[in-house]
Amino acid sequence: MESKRQQKFSRLIQKELADIFQREVPHLFGGAYISVSVVRVSPDLGVAKVYLSIMMAQNNEAVLQEVRINSKTIRHQLAQRIKNQVRIIPELIFYLDDTAEYAAKIDKLFDNLEIPPASEDDEDDETYPNK
Repeated sequence: MESKRQQKFSRLIQKELADIFQREVPHLFGGAYISVSVVRVSPDLGVAKVYLSIMMAQNNEAVLQEVRINSKTIRHQLAQRIKNQVRIIPELIFYLDDTAEYAAKIDKLFDNLEIPPASEDDEDDETYPNK
């Protein structure tokens, strides 16, 4: 469970990183659209795990690698924006957020299931077995 302080810090980092990915460094990632899904901050605020959703890219893993390679530049941009609000600029660790992909897979599985409709007689027998 995150403290209020961690939650507030996470929101600040998420907002600023989203802006950085949209305005400051989009040219570094070959036109891929990167959004910041979630930020989880350690209790000491020294480490931020940043989960990214990557769209319009040929290879999401390759874009994630580029983000990791450029993490010092991104952290520096973040520092320029939040240095007057915080004492610590956290180390940024980037992860791929695949929840949308996972949800799409689950939806596809459900779509492919064939569940026969239950007749009303069957429902009554199952609901009231001692009838």
